[in-house]
Amino acid sequence: MKNIVFILIGLLYVSTHSQEGSDISLNMDIQEGLPIAPLSMMGMDSTFIHTKVDSIISHGIKHNAFPGAQVLVAKNGHIVFHEAYGFHTYDSIQPVSKDDIYDLASVTKITGPLPALMKLVDEGKLDLDVPFSTYWPAWKHRKDKKELTLREILAHQAGLTPYIVFLNNVLKKNGNLRKRFVQRESNAKFNKQAYDDLYVKNRFNRKMYRIINRSKVSDEKKYKYSGLTFLLFPELIEQLTGTTYEDYITENFYRPMGATTLGFKPKTKNFPNKIVPTEQDTLFRHTFTQGWVHDENASLLGGVSGNAGLFGTASDLAKIMQMYQNYGTLDGHRYISEKTMWEFTRVQYPDNDNRRGLGFDKPSLGNDTLDLAAAYPAPEVSTKSFGHSGFTGTFIWADPENQLVFIFLSNRVYPTRDNRNLYALNIRGAVQQVFYQSILSD
Repeated sequence: MKNIVFILIGLLYVSTHSQEGSDISLNMDIQEGLPIAPLSMMGMDSTFIHTKVDSIISHGIKHNAFPGAQVLVAKNGHIVFHEAYGFHTYDSIQPVSKDDIYDLASVTKITGPLPALMKLVDEGKLDLDVPFSTYWPAWKHRKDKKELTLREILAHQAGLTPYIVFLNNVLKKNGNLRKRFVQRESNAKFNKQAYDDLYVKNRFNRKMYRIINRSKVSDEKKYKYSGLTFLLFPELIEQLTGTTYEDYITENFYRPMGATTLGFKPKTKNFPNKIVPTEQDTLFRHTFTQGWVHDENASLLGGVSGNAGLFGTASDLAKIMQMYQNYGTLDGHRYISEKTMWEFTRVQYPDNDNRRGLGFDKPSLGNDTLDLAAAYPAPEVSTKSFGHSGFTGTFIWADPENQLVFIFLSNRVYPTRDNRNLYALNIRGAVQQVFYQSILSD
């Protein structure tokens, strides 16, 4: 009965175009974004949600977890909450705007290469359970890698080395650049742009691949997060499709969705949107990093990578996450088969205490039995939910059971990556929990 009352109130709201707090009227133009509806239309308490979220975010800003942030939530395919808080930097000059573009960091993994890999699985061009060396021949000659499958790799069950700092290969001991790898001006051999005045040798990616190919693999097969193969996936996608990685994901996903800001190197694209800065870089670029990828490994690939490098707005992220939540469809168009979406979003190795899906992160095992401090993400999310976090302070999550998309964007690495108060205060989980509390209180 309570739901019916809330829905009637919501419909009345839409018909009269009245205001309810900061709820907003219905908008069905999918190219402009998901349709918009008031919280009340979904049976959610606007006053409760705004009061709680404002308090949590304000607490985070006060304690220097980030200078600013924004939160977008979609319920039943409608955006019901989208608010911006704080400023781009602690000098309080540029306020955060809802159409700001963010460096998404590792959120790139599930919004860049992963949809392409899923499409290739659909087309029979990739098999999850044959050796990855079938597609990446260099591994055929590596005893510790030749039998590893794409399923093991995407579920972080392969025992691969977690991370390699390739920046060590381009810097001298005194911190200066090795000119055989990075130069200040572009030319025929150096045209992969890493920053305004930094150009990486075109074939440096080959050196990265060789180092990855030779990296160690653990004998013990258990959950061990590794992003190394996401540096390889763009090359693999290009080999299998005959199209560049960037063009492939743009033409098959972002453009038909109307997700116009999702992409790489936004500094070069003349967007009217403001780009939120990340770190005051003291290692590589020695300047305020803005409009170029924060992650050094992605930077050394010219800013186009599978591990990081993707930028975009909250509204455009909501489109791809809604497609995932719909198990492969958006606005009547099927992007990925339902079968493949189910396979990629289920826990793969629960008996090995591994919560992961294929590429997607999943809730901690037994998450619903934990309190907020111990849970990941909020304890109320369903076991069918999935998403990913990003090093720069980003987080996206879809919950098909509760029909809830949650997006949190911040630049917690400003002015330094050493700032970890976003984690210490568990802000993303706390904000996410507010929306579930509103649903479950129904």
